[in-house]
Amino acid sequence: MATIIGAIAASELSACFLRDVAAAIEAVPETLGRKGYAVYAPAGTEQVRRDLFPEKFGLLLKAGEDLGDALFGATRDLLLAGHDCVLLVNGDSPTLPSRFLVQAIEALRSAGDRLVLGPASDGGYYLIGLRRVHRELFDGMPWSTPAVLEETIRRARRLGLRVARLAPWYDVDTGEDLARLRSELEDGAPRPPVHTRRLLLSMGRTFVSGGGV
Repeated sequence: MATIIGAIAASELSACFLRDVAAAIEAVPETLGRKGYAVYAPAGTEQVRRDLFPEKFGLLLKAGEDLGDALFGATRDLLLAGHDCVLLVNGDSPTLPSRFLVQAIEALRSAGDRLVLGPASDGGYYLIGLRRVHRELFDGMPWSTPAVLEETIRRARRLGLRVARLAPWYDVDTGEDLARLRSELEDGAPRPPVHTRRLLLSMGRTFVSGGGV
């Protein structure tokens, strides 16, 4: 994204995305037993994260070096902390509807071991939900390719997991994604991301013609 709008603007926009995703999590009723966490790195940046996220959010230091290690470590640590299920949500879908999170929690609390996935438009997923930890879902995954979602489903079925899919949504990774987001904000998004909208609409239109990263 920095190649499209510049490093400073990209950093500011990323922070807005995180705040708006956190707001979607906070909008899930507490009666469902919802608690938000921010998975972060490196160690020593806790205050920076604390300033980004709601006061009630917990902080969880990222495990390992790659995305698979981080997702596995977060799932393991949160389940060991006593939570009955875990949803891992990406940080670049600022308009993600809170109802998707509610649906995922309800699906995970059905009987039997299972997996919940939120398909992303790029072939990956914006959300993965589990009630037990399964390292096989994360090791050696072809991250950042269109094969991630279907490969995850194949692995889940080999493990005997029931798979539930949420409605598709999109990440904001490219210039086209950014243009789509701005258009939705101008037209009135279903859940307006307050922080993203304020920053994005103040930037003007010149950046949206750039290519993806």
